[in-house]
Amino acid sequence: MRVLSIDPAVRNTGYAVLEGDPRKPVVLAFDVISIPKAIPQSAALSAIRTHLVNIIQKFQPDEIAVEGIIYVQSHQTAISMGAARAAALIAAADHGIRVYEYSPKKVKMAVVGNGNADKKQVAFMVRALLGLAETPPSDAADALAIGMAHLQASDPLKAKLLERRLV
Repeated sequence: MRVLSIDPAVRNTGYAVLEGDPRKPVVLAFDVISIPKAIPQSAALSAIRTHLVNIIQKFQPDEIAVEGIIYVQSHQTAISMGAARAAALIAAADHGIRVYEYSPKKVKMAVVGNGNADKKQVAFMVRALLGLAETPPSDAADALAIGMAHLQASDPLKAKLLERRLV
């Protein structure tokens, strides 16, 4: 299975492309789509969608995994994150690819073993588990963690623990 995983945000959307099974995932790509603050939000969302469409066309993922909305943040942050998430969902829908959503706590539990792990812990574990030469930027590390959780969820027993949701 090949999965494109996305940590959506208007200014810094992390993404990763992983392939394989949960025991031995292979990283094909990861990065952060960085949009300068000088660019209006509408143009930023268009750029995110375009960038993700290019990634979808290049890597041809079987499925897409995204982070769910974090409910403890401010309303403004949730709205902004939701807009970036919508750009990702539209890119996926345009290509007929199923999208699964994972809560941040469940992703952290799957990768770190602690649902309250901080970004540094997630990045450290992602680097260690995937055998990366360098620690990825936090948004890309989050996307890699989402992808790892998605591959784990391919096991029906773990899927129940991860509470993935088709969106």
